[in-house]
Amino acid sequence: MIFPLHSLFLLLTTMNNEQFMTLALKEASTSQNDLPIGAVLVCDDRVIAAASNQKERTSNPLNHAEKIVIEEGLKKIGDFRGKNIKLYVTLEPCPMCAAAIILSRINEVYFGAYDLLYGAFGSKINMSRIMNSKIKIQGGILENECSKILTNYFKQLREEEYGKPERTS
Repeated sequence: MIFPLHSLFLLLTTMNNEQFMTLALKEASTSQNDLPIGAVLVCDDRVIAAASNQKERTSNPLNHAEKIVIEEGLKKIGDFRGKNIKLYVTLEPCPMCAAAIILSRINEVYFGAYDLLYGAFGSKINMSRIMNSKIKIQGGILENECSKILTNYFKQLREEEYGKPERTS
């Protein structure tokens, strides 16, 4: 079988954390009216699922990006036990998502922006400690880019609500 050169390059290279987080950022940008959070689920360095928040779109408060990629990943490969599963998400997971991540046996979580209000992997609470998990967690991957997409979303909401742009000083 003959592969185009760029396809062969992709087969021979392993993506790094920043590249996977860039994919999660692209997912976040597809969130329409939802909070722009994107998630990518990876098994053995291959993307198996990607999603953005769909709470508003589906009128279901449980449809966080993390929950959606976990469900899609389980449909594709079954049980995560004993597999090399990594999750990349643009915002530190909330308690609901952190519990789902731990219970589904994901090995590693990488997130971009810290969530000082609801962050459940260290910013507000630490679900891995509460649930006695040895999951690997790393925050701050492309933190500025992940924070910026959220800041822009809330800025746009305020402009729509109040009809004028926010002052910058």
